[in-house]
Order: sequence, then structure tokens, then C-alpha cells
Amino acid sequence: MTNILNGGDSVTQSLGKLYRSLGYSRYKMSKFEEYDTYASNKDFLISDRVITFTDVSGKLLAMKPDVTISIIKNTDDDLGKIHKMYYKENVYRVSPASHGFKEIMQMGLECIGAVDTYSLCEVIILAAKSLNEISSNFCLDISHMGFVSAVLSEAGFNSSEKANVLCAIGEKNLPLLNSICEEKSLSTNIKNAIFALINIYGSIETVTPKLQKLCINEEAKKALEELESLCDAIKCTNLSGKVQIDFSVVNDMNYYNGLVFRGYIEGIPTGVLSGGQYDKLMAKMGKKSKAVGFALYLDLLERLDTGKKEYDADVVIAYNSQTKPSKVFSEAQKQIEAGKTVLCLKNIPEDIRYITKIDFTKGDAENENC
Repeated sequence: MTNILNGGDSVTQSLGKLYRSLGYSRYKMSKFEEYDTYASNKDFLISDRVITFTDVSGKLLAMKPDVTISIIKNTDDDLGKIHKMYYKENVYRVSPASHGFKEIMQMGLECIGAVDTYSLCEVIILAAKSLNEISSNFCLDISHMGFVSAVLSEAGFNSSEKANVLCAIGEKNLPLLNSICEEKSLSTNIKNAIFALINIYGSIETVTPKLQKLCINEEAKKALEELESLCDAIKCTNLSGKVQIDFSVVNDMNYYNGLVFRGYIEGIPTGVLSGGQYDKLMAKMGKKSKAVGFALYLDLLERLDTGKKEYDADVVIAYNSQTKPSKVFSEAQKQIEAGKTVLCLKNIPEDIRYITKIDFTKGDAENENC
């Protein structure tokens, strides 16, 4: 496993290569966007708090808290084309850990336009492969808002009730869900179908047969067909054992309408990747195209213990006040030309990490390995 934050450019480079291999081009944006871009879609953002300032022109600008909204705004609304973009950008939002604003590196991709079932499968597989680039000990949980919506529609919930049910499903809170269903006086069949959304969890091979029994309307059947196509595509990779169906993965129905998913890596207590199909956000922003994408939150990987010893330098050169600077510079240049990284220090801290030490403090250089 490679630590993405300690010399981890190799991981982000590998991710970029992975995305480019399937036709995704690099999207770059400025640090600032007009505040209005985000103001009407704050519910879509992870944090609704945004850093704002007034430009010299008098416009209210924002330090970008999100990349997806900017991509939607600046991408042509062409129903006959597919726009495939990936990004590596810093966003500015409130960190749950520090409760203050933080600059966070985020990497992800968006597929916008004539999105079809193949496009959805491609994005899900790229999400799984992205997690695998960081650690083989990962899990990708997938759900389908269309299937959830189909079940909830049969129950006759209004928008407020749906929000409460989604919250209960997301928390796997059976007592709360039971209370909501009792107040609605639902039939046993509908009630059991809703409860199944919490209880059904497992591999794609074991779960899809159970979902066939819950197809209570055409909307549910269509959603299941998409899930089955996705499952078939994932089986073509060597990562199918890492993918689970879990309907507790839910997102806001005002923005998401199809597949939603969340990725986890062993050693990190929260999801590091999140994505889904957000056609409703597109419509809310005046676009007719479809869209699907995901974001990988690289700041969370700070918690990841790779178990791999990292070094501050390959070579440490120790010297004292009697050592000629030319001797130190000459040795440093020799090591650098040999492809080594070098630290020249008069006082070497105990916690410094190195492979080889060259000691000039005793006259002629003495080599020792750490």
C-alpha cells in the first residue's frame, strides 16, 4: 500500500493514468467561483458553509467548496455527447475533525451527457479500481435510489416523510422506521418491503435474487435491471468480491435518482469515496443531460497507517564546527549525483529517519547504516 500523502504523488498519478485510459480528460478550475453558483445548491454540499469575499469588480466570490457544481455549470448541455472529466483539486470546507475551514485535496471524475447503463458500470468499476490503487483492503457499497424511491412511493409518503424514512434507513434504525410505518398504517407487504431495505446486505450474487421479490412496481424492476447489469460488469473484473449491495447507502432524493455508492478502506472509520447518479441536480441547474460521478476525499487518508517506514532522507551527513563546508558540499553533491536525497546536519535529532549516515565529526568520513 502506498501512502498517498507521504510521497503519494505516485498514487494520484496512477489514478490519473487509470482515468485517462478510459477517455477521461483533466478538468482544471480556479480557486474562486461566483458565490451564486453554490448558493442555490447548498444542500448538495458536504458543508453548507462557504468562504466568501467581494472581488474588485464588486462580485461576491467563493473559495470553491465543491468541484461537481462547477463542472456542471461549465459543461455543454449536449444530449448526444458524453463528456468525461477527472480532476485533482483543492476545495475549501469545514472539516468535521477540526470544526474549522480546511484546504482539502479531492480527486474524482464526472461523466456528463448521454449517460447510459454502460456509463454507470464504467464509473462504478473505476470507483472500485480507485480504492484498490490505495489499498487492497477496501469495500465498495452500492445502492439504488430508484429502487428505494419505488418502495417508498408505494407507501404514499410525502417528501417530509420520505426524508425521515431515508434518515432511518441510512442509520439502520429499525425502531424509528417502525414508528414511522405504524403512524402511516401501512400494509404488511409494504412495511416488510421497507424493512427489507435495511436488512438486505451482502455480495452482488446473494442479494440480487432477494431483490426480485421486492419488485413491487415498474420503477423497482427498472432499477433492479440496472443493478443486475452493473453486477454482471463487475464480475468481469477481479474486484467483485469487494463490492456489496447496501441500501443504507442513501443520498438526498432532491439531487440523486439512480445508483449511489460509498467506498471504505480498512483503518479509516468513515467513507473515503462517495458518488452516484445526480440527474436531479442537473435539472435543478437547468441542464437536460444526465450525470454520474464520484469524489475521493484524500484528506481522510491522513489517518491511514501504511505500515511502511518512510525516510526523511536516504543519506544524512553529520558535521561539526571544525568540518570544512567544502567537504560537506562535495560529499552531498556526490550523493545527489548518485540519485540519493541528502540532509546535512550539525545536530541530528533522535527521531530523524535515514538509510545511511556519513559522519564528518571525527575527521575522515565514516559511513554507517540506520
